[in-house]
Amino acid sequence: MQPTRNRARTPALPVCAGLGPVAGALAKAADESGLRWAADLGSYPAAWVLAVALLGGAAPTVRVAAARTAVFFAAMSVAYYAWAALVLGFGWNRLLVAWLLLSATAVPAVAAAVQWATRRPGPLPGALLAGAAGIVLAGGAVLTDAAAHPVQAVADVVAAALLAAVLPRDGRTRLWAVVLLAPATWLAGRGLAVLAALLG
Repeated sequence: MQPTRNRARTPALPVCAGLGPVAGALAKAADESGLRWAADLGSYPAAWVLAVALLGGAAPTVRVAAARTAVFFAAMSVAYYAWAALVLGFGWNRLLVAWLLLSATAVPAVAAAVQWATRRPGPLPGALLAGAAGIVLAGGAVLTDAAAHPVQAVADVVAAALLAAVLPRDGRTRLWAVVLLAPATWLAGRGLAVLAALLG
C-alpha cells in the first residue's frame, strides 16, 4: 500500500512548482501595476503566509508540507525576480538569494508547523498557529497604516482569522490561537525587524 500512497502524492510537487512561477509573475506585475491595493497584496506577507499555510495544512505529512511549500516558494521567488529582470528591465536583485534561503528554511518550517498544529489540540498547536497569524498582522497594514491601505488591512484581518480560527480542527486549539495572537504578533514584529535589518 505504501507505494500507492507515494504515487498519489508525487503529482503535487510538479503542481507546486508550476503554481510558484505564476504567483511570482502575478505578484511582480501587481507591484508595478500602479494600483496601490494590488501592489500591497503582492508585497505584504498576508497572501504569502496564507498560501504557505494552506499548502502545508493540506499536506498529508509534515515532510510533504515542507517539501511542497519549499518548491512553491522557491519557484515563486525566481519568477518574481526574473519578471523584474527580464520583463521590466530592472536587472537581477541580490535579494533573490535571501528569498531562496528562506524558501529552504523558514518557509518549510512554517508549513510543517501548520500541518502539525492544525491536527492537534492544546496550547502548543495554538501558539504555532498564532505565530503564523502574528506574522501577517505584524508585517501588514492593519496595525500600521490601515487608513492608507484599507484593502490590505482587510486582507490582513481575514488571513489572520483564517489562520487562527478556521484552519485548526480542534476548538481548544482555536481558543489558544486567539488568546495568544497578541503576544505572537509582538514576537513576530521583533523577528520581522531583525529579518529586515539582515536583508538591508
